Amino acid sequence: MQQRKPKMVKYTVQDFFKDFPDDDTCLEWLKNHLYPNGIYCQNCEKITSHYRVKSRKSYSCEFCGNHVHPMAGTIFEKSTTKLQLWFYAVYLISSTRCGISAKQLERELGVTYKTAWRIYKQIRSMLEEDVDPFSKEVEVDETYVGGRRKGKRGRGAEGKTAVVGVVERGGKVVAKTVPNVKSKTLIPIIKEKVLPKTTVYTDELRSYDPVSLYGYAHRRIHHAEKIYVMGDVHTNTIEGFWSLLKRSISGVYHAVSQKYLQTYLNEYCFRYNRREDITPMFWSFLRQIKL
Repeated sequence: MQQRKPKMVKYTVQDFFKDFPDDDTCLEWLKNHLYPNGIYCQNCEKITSHYRVKSRKSYSCEFCGNHVHPMAGTIFEKSTTKLQLWFYAVYLISSTRCGISAKQLERELGVTYKTAWRIYKQIRSMLEEDVDPFSKEVEVDETYVGGRRKGKRGRGAEGKTAVVGVVERGGKVVAKTVPNVKSKTLIPIIKEKVLPKTTVYTDELRSYDPVSLYGYAHRRIHHAEKIYVMGDVHTNTIEGFWSLLKRSISGVYHAVSQKYLQTYLNEYCFRYNRREDITPMFWSFLRQIKL
């Protein structure tokens, strides 16, 4: 009998406000997260007990009085926005499959649009991750995001940004903005993200011609001939990710500038790579906070 996959544990807004009722609770969580083994005091040259300084968002060493500021070096540094609102923003952004717009964040938090946009930008900056090279069956494909594309594939993509994606079937995905889809651009990314001797599936784009020269088993599907699946030869996995990405961008953000597109890609890769986790996405987001 096939075992059922465990479902993701629900984490509701009631759970959030129970865990983080105020700024002090948020700061305590942040301190414990950043210093799980205790705070090392530079003056005492050892781990010492630290006590909360009530008048400041810091902790003081019980022996020498040296202050440690948990918010320093994080996305919260120098922010005048309440720490609980930052945490709540993480909850709101992580609790939907496609994220929310900065405009909606503005309404939910009761802050200015400029503040909401900066909060979202800072949260998204945490989501870049270094994924280990893939070793199973891998699909590679390229797409274009933004603007209106004219002409043949790879040509006349004015106003669009080229993006290449690498996904391991049943595993994780990596997506990067690229200046073009030429071999000299795509092949180094494949070499970086895919281990040799791995089977790599692509379409018929000529830029992928050299793939087999680098120790990969290269198999191709010919979309131009209206062939989309031939046995196990297809690029449906990565194309499914492109579909999710584009629907989310058009539905939530409407448009994304080339300057910030990579941060949006990082967000959706982060979500996709945890699609099977039972841990609520909120905790996955929040634990990305680091010094």
